[in-house]
Amino acid sequence: MVRVKVVSKILYYISYILALGYLATTLYSVICLLTQRGIVPYGEGKYIHIMYPFTNEPFLNIDNNAPYVVFSFLLPLSLYSLFFWAASRVFKVFYQPRLFTSRNIIHLRRFYLLNMLVPVFCAVLSGFFVQLESIVWGLVLVHLFLGIFAYFLAAIFRQGLQLQKEQDLFI
Repeated sequence: MVRVKVVSKILYYISYILALGYLATTLYSVICLLTQRGIVPYGEGKYIHIMYPFTNEPFLNIDNNAPYVVFSFLLPLSLYSLFFWAASRVFKVFYQPRLFTSRNIIHLRRFYLLNMLVPVFCAVLSGFFVQLESIVWGLVLVHLFLGIFAYFLAAIFRQGLQLQKEQDLFI
């Protein structure tokens, strides 16, 4: 169990850092897009570079139209920051002193709901405004399977919590 705790702690920190990175990128991009600072159009205005902060080096290259910016750029960035934050909460579950707690089940529940519902909803919604590439549907499928796996894990944790409560009553 010590190995599981070490690995889960490492994965917690990695996913937490990724969540912060995606969140910072999203916030920086929104600020640049709203203020029009740190943005350089190119390709006859069809595309824009979002520059690294305080430099003239391109950081992100995106199409210069509102539906693309919202549904193919900002929405995925913000959702992946949410995904990695939720994943960090799940990894944190596995290095807690007690695995089977209501709080841990809540983290697993949020994670499976996030993975089972949000990608499908956002992909369908985005499909009305932009043309989705086939890889998007592949990612939706991966998140569905991840959500189903987390659902089964949450069910196991609920059973473990119930058994733990029964044992506590017995003692």
